[in-house]
Amino acid sequence: MFVPGSALLVVSARKTLNRLQRTHGAPAAEAAAVFPGVAAAIDQHAAAVRDILDLGVENSSLVPASVLLAGYARGILDDLRDAEAELPFSLLDWQDAGWLHLRLAAVCSLARPS
Repeated sequence: MFVPGSALLVVSARKTLNRLQRTHGAPAAEAAAVFPGVAAAIDQHAAAVRDILDLGVENSSLVPASVLLAGYARGILDDLRDAEAELPFSLLDWQDAGWLHLRLAAVCSLARPS
């Protein structure tokens, strides 16, 4: 369970999410603005991540969203390293992005302020 005084955990989570925003969030959002299929895929992944964190994590309402999202993203990043999947380079590449990259883009979309 999250201890309210754990500011270091929140800072670490924000660092992870900011780094992901540069590698996945911003490029994927740019591609999503051009390609509706990319936008739809990211939206579907975002809904799944939201459900996993809301329904699959006990007492998730007591944990800052940034901490939950960063923890989930770290697991996906581990899988990405194991898969040796290459990061989509261009906007066109995002149309063929794999599950792991789209999932990380979805985490970024959830982490962005509304």
